[in-house]
Amino acid sequence: MIIYQRHGGGATPPGPGCGGCLLLLVISLLLLGGAPLLINFFGILLLALLLLVLSVISAFWGFSWYVRRQIRRYEQSQSESHNIFVHQLIHILVRIAQLDGTVTRAETAAISDFFRVHLGYGHQQLLWVRELIKQAMASPLTLDDLLTDFRRRFGYEPRMILLELIYRVIYVNERVSEQELAILQRIADFLEIAPHDHQAIRAKYQARARGVESESGRETRYYQVLGLAPGADFARIKAAYRELSKQYHPDKVNHLGEEFRRVAEEKMKEINEAYQYLKKKFPGSG
Repeated sequence: MIIYQRHGGGATPPGPGCGGCLLLLVISLLLLGGAPLLINFFGILLLALLLLVLSVISAFWGFSWYVRRQIRRYEQSQSESHNIFVHQLIHILVRIAQLDGTVTRAETAAISDFFRVHLGYGHQQLLWVRELIKQAMASPLTLDDLLTDFRRRFGYEPRMILLELIYRVIYVNERVSEQELAILQRIADFLEIAPHDHQAIRAKYQARARGVESESGRETRYYQVLGLAPGADFARIKAAYRELSKQYHPDKVNHLGEEFRRVAEEKMKEINEAYQYLKKKFPGSG
């Protein structure tokens, strides 16, 4: 059964609304002052609207100027090597995100969050990171172009730090696709990272992705952290430890900036932990 319902029921009828109020205002102005008063009213209204638009434009320009000024001040406070390293890192991360054909807002936010959470970037630094992301999105450079330039500019130790950071970003996700693993291998090859050094980096992140590990799994991982196959003798363990300690010594990446020195220090702690664990398997070793 269709039930007819009165509009508004028994309630008080609604007012004339905004359009009705404006019509009543126009009629009142015509009655009180004629056309000149009406023209003056709309002139004032138009002027107010123009001032509002100009205020919005000025606020936007002022904020843009503030952002550019903060970015310029931060860049000037850092070394050229640091600025180039971060520039290349962000461009490479954006190119990796573009491999599926598009970059989502969530992916660019993940890059910014990485710098905030893992590298301790503050407000001023994050403004710079977001600007670099915009530049990377518009850049015609390919991943191969960027890796070739990075390999030309930086030595072996910064290249290892770069690969380590790319692993960190990709393994933020719960699941890492086969395509992403293939890209990591391609980047390692392009940067001419030795297989045992790549394995040392890869093992840590694969172990974290697996979650809880057994005692035998931990031992295997420690061998891999040193770039060794399980069962290597103490002489090889010691030699690998010394070699990695030289490569990841924080002084080797001082020119890249404090945040990347901390990355090297964290890596050194992992290498020391692996060495001390495996050393216990060989009583009397020095």
